[in-house]
Amino acid sequence: MKRMIAIGCFVLLGLAATGCQKKQVAQAASGMQAMPVQTVAVTLAPVAQSSAYEATIKSRRSATLQPQVSGMLTKILAHSGDHVKAGQLLMEIDPRLQMATVASARATERQKKSLYDYNAIEIERQRKLFEAGVTSRDAYDQALQSFGNTKADYESALELRKTQEAQLAYYTIRAPYNGVVGDIPVHVGDYVAPATMLTTVDENKDLEAYIYVPTERSGQVRQGLAVELMDNAGKLLEKTKIDFLSPQVDSTLQGILVKAPVHATPELLRNAQMIKARVVWSTTPMAVVPVLAVTRQGGQTFVFVAQQQNGHFVAHQVAVTVGDTVGNLYSVSSGLNAGDRVIVSSTQFLINNMPVMPLPGA
Repeated sequence: MKRMIAIGCFVLLGLAATGCQKKQVAQAASGMQAMPVQTVAVTLAPVAQSSAYEATIKSRRSATLQPQVSGMLTKILAHSGDHVKAGQLLMEIDPRLQMATVASARATERQKKSLYDYNAIEIERQRKLFEAGVTSRDAYDQALQSFGNTKADYESALELRKTQEAQLAYYTIRAPYNGVVGDIPVHVGDYVAPATMLTTVDENKDLEAYIYVPTERSGQVRQGLAVELMDNAGKLLEKTKIDFLSPQVDSTLQGILVKAPVHATPELLRNAQMIKARVVWSTTPMAVVPVLAVTRQGGQTFVFVAQQQNGHFVAHQVAVTVGDTVGNLYSVSSGLNAGDRVIVSSTQFLINNMPVMPLPGA
């Protein structure tokens, strides 16, 4: 019994000591000199509700150049990154074998032309002899047949020569349009074939941003939605809009392909470049606070609100949920109301319920 009484007395003494400590802390806080601070009233501003995705820049005109004939590469007249004009000579494949073939075709054509010309004269002579009754009908028919054969031979040789001459053009590789030369993986002396990739030419205008939007957004994505294109550092490059929406879902990515036109200069964006694309779904009025007002502790974000308490101001710490930035402001989805005055100066020195003195005009 005596032991229980002793324990009770000990507990009472502890509670009394704790009460005294709390009273001393409260008295210390009430006696603390108020810190001058600057405050800003929470306002509502239109905030974009958006999602960021990876995007690829693609040119509407991009050509991969491959030879149409086989042979040894004898000239490379362009370099990677060169700006070339339509029809400009880029490379040459050794044409000597084809030139010999063309020369042979021309000789055959001349031979066939000589026989054709001779038989053209002969058939006229045989016609006159037949009409004069000097030669038989059979001799005249044979002349007609010989003329027809030589005419067909000549026409065949003529077309063959034209075909071989046309193939000579395949031994020169030219730019299909104005553009920029890409990588050139081949070298002079390489043997190339129709499957060999020689280089690429990108027009670098009429660019498009290819964006794959997840299927769960299929009900929200539509043509005309605003898109912000940014580099990997988050710098805004261009604002554009979706102008193409694929009717199919990509089975590999489980996304919907959307395209947005790009008008940036080639110095900013190039074909096949990877960038960030922010699709803006809607714009909603939300509370916004200066970035300087927000502090982070243990993964949680807080602001200090100047609140009146017993005729004085104290810094009341409030947990908030912040969203995207709007210039130098954070959007706040919970924790604040319009009109609350958040502290934007000396926040690193503040503690909860610390006396503060809002500066005049703040």
